[in-house]
Amino acid sequence: GLREVSNPSRLFMGEGENAAPGTAVFAGIEGTRPLLVEIQALVDDAHAPNPRRLSVGLEQNRLAMLLAVLHRHVGVACYDQDVFINAVGGVKIAEPAADLAVLLAIVSSLKGKPLPRGLVVFGEVGLAGEIRPAPRGQERLREAAKLGFSVAVESGAGDAANFADDTYRAAGATVVPTAAEIWGRSDIVFKVRPPSAEEV
Repeated sequence: GLREVSNPSRLFMGEGENAAPGTAVFAGIEGTRPLLVEIQALVDDAHAPNPRRLSVGLEQNRLAMLLAVLHRHVGVACYDQDVFINAVGGVKIAEPAADLAVLLAIVSSLKGKPLPRGLVVFGEVGLAGEIRPAPRGQERLREAAKLGFSVAVESGAGDAANFADDTYRAAGATVVPTAAEIWGRSDIVFKVRPPSAEEV
């Protein structure tokens, strides 16, 4: 017979004790439900005139676009590197909200440094280098909190989009009073707009 899988996100996550360089956790939406998926990247020196770009579970053309954005707007070049991307568990990801996780995994592999443990990301990256919010963000946050990821949100951050602080609390996020506290307690800060001069 069939048995219910109570926590499908666990099927698509790594089980290692230590975070490895080149891995990022993406909070995606599969059908009607949120799903956390580990995105893996391997960046290595190219040994042929044309570096290879291989993507399993993610769109190949989107990978090429993201590499161009990474070079143009961040100054990280991969033109002499082979780049391999994999969505763990064979899951197919079609939504652009995976962009940020793909870029972080690529930079992590290129630099040989793991991302902070407990980091989960989602966000579309535009051609101008901006990060755009993904739809159904509260559901994604709720799934991350269910698996033990911690999320902090500045009080009033969702006001412009008509999301009250209680909406974020209900999704499992911790609401803190100031941006300074967010910057002081976080390894990585996800912000839809660039940080102001006062925040940096």
